Amino acid sequence: MSTLLKPYNERMMEVLLYIQHNLDGDLSPETLADQACFSVAHFHRIFKGMIGESLKEHIRRLRLERAAYRLCYTDDQIMEIALDSGFESPVTFSRAFKKRFMVPPSDFRNNSRTMFAPGNDGKIHYRPEPSINSFKMDDSPAKCKVEIRVREETQVIFIRHVGSYFEVEKAWEKLCGWAYSKGLLSQDTEFLGLCYDDPDITPEEKIRYDACISIDKTVELPPEMGHQIIPAGKYAITTHYGSYEGLNDAYKEFYGKWLPANGYQLKNSLPSFEKYVKAPPDVPPEEAITEIWLAIY
Repeated sequence: MSTLLKPYNERMMEVLLYIQHNLDGDLSPETLADQACFSVAHFHRIFKGMIGESLKEHIRRLRLERAAYRLCYTDDQIMEIALDSGFESPVTFSRAFKKRFMVPPSDFRNNSRTMFAPGNDGKIHYRPEPSINSFKMDDSPAKCKVEIRVREETQVIFIRHVGSYFEVEKAWEKLCGWAYSKGLLSQDTEFLGLCYDDPDITPEEKIRYDACISIDKTVELPPEMGHQIIPAGKYAITTHYGSYEGLNDAYKEFYGKWLPANGYQLKNSLPSFEKYVKAPPDVPPEEAITEIWLAIY
């Protein structure tokens, strides 16, 4: 069976096993996403929703747990363990280790044979000989309500924003101000945001976002704007009510819980997009209504 056709759980289990076997190897988002047959942005959101922590947090925690194992059961120098765990110095390693295990590495070695920190929420831990049977993913049920719709091809005018998602209003002000002056806005206009990157992994200054308005005719555009097509097809949609600060949790539920449980595959070539049904400044932030659309098959 090809990787693409395997259930989400099986694909993620294989990724988890690969991570444990290659803690010193190439664990780049691109490598792991390719192994699971997801785009990088889709992979990170699915991973966080299914595992309960981001990929970066997961790898860092496993490396610290491996360091704890070595402190307990080997005589390796702390400097060596620190460098092998991906830290630049024993000082930064000691700080991270103490935050994770409540005591400095030296005290842990001298006084403790316990491998895991109390109160830790991670369900997947470092093992010298990892096995899929030891993995337990976040199996709490999805709370989001989802509907499936078939969407027609949509032509849009867009302007690209590069930077924080919380600064996209600059692009919207420019786009909507221009469109209003040209008489292009009506009650049928859709306001859409194409979200290419996951803010948990992409540096804020490199996040890509297209502010889009639907249009049914070709018009001459200023240099900073362009035309593109949002393809027709089947989409899964969930609705977020409230301020945009809660969108990250909505994505986590949608990608990491609903999607794996319902048998649909993502179209990796298409980014997710948001449809702004009600948005500031027309309504207060807490009254905003935002639909999240995922292209599926």
